[in-house]
Amino acid sequence: MTQDHQPDGAVTDFGARMSYGDYLSTDQILNAQHPRSSAHDEMLFIIQHQTSELWMKLALYELDAARRAIAADHGAEASKMLARVARIMEQLNSAWDVLRTMTPSEYTQFRDDLGQSSGFQSWQYRLIEYAAGNRNAAMLKPHAHRPDLTDRLLAELARPSLYDEVLRRLSRMGLPVPPAILSRDVSQPWQADEGVMAVWEVVYRDPQAWWEAYDLAEKLVDFEDYFRRWRFNHVTTVERVIGFKRGTGGTAGISYLKRMLEVELFPELWRVRTAL
Repeated sequence: MTQDHQPDGAVTDFGARMSYGDYLSTDQILNAQHPRSSAHDEMLFIIQHQTSELWMKLALYELDAARRAIAADHGAEASKMLARVARIMEQLNSAWDVLRTMTPSEYTQFRDDLGQSSGFQSWQYRLIEYAAGNRNAAMLKPHAHRPDLTDRLLAELARPSLYDEVLRRLSRMGLPVPPAILSRDVSQPWQADEGVMAVWEVVYRDPQAWWEAYDLAEKLVDFEDYFRRWRFNHVTTVERVIGFKRGTGGTAGISYLKRMLEVELFPELWRVRTAL
């Protein structure tokens, strides 16, 4: 038995081997927290937002792969990826539960140290919205100081959204997606369309005949369901912690966030339920 192996076979000598920490770059991750105050709860605030950004990175990775799979007519693969995105959104939702353990008194101890930084400025969150179809070009402005981020967001605006790719796939399957939808300017926000609503009604009235379309539809609904919950939990957490103060980034705070609750990503998929 060599000295770098325990009796149970575990390797213990990593002088010349890649360790767990090396593989995951844990030193860099665990040393990326830099509180600007002495407030105890600032560490919670930083880690909650950093871990959320990591989950968003994975969501974007899966959304990118799902769109490529749909464009290549690999619906089953895309369905698996979209199911994972919904579970990622569930993790993002759970993060608010931890942050809500911070009281208003505790947050005020370091809020001024945030300056004008705000989650409103998260470029990954903006990419997720753009990928899903909520394409508001005005939201490029908070990133104008970073040409690399602006370029990435503009590239996303020029690419068909997740919903656009699904509708193109439905057309290739033989469903009567309106030509104007297939040729629309994908950089523009989605507008609810009666012709698309009619297509989804065909799918939902005969799931067995259109199973791939039906499955993709339900995965989109799952994704938006969790996304809506994420927005709602955001509103609830902010109201619980700061009430109706303006956001650190200059937004109207709660009133701004509540307006975001009204945004629908896939409106026809929700409205078709009334028609059935």
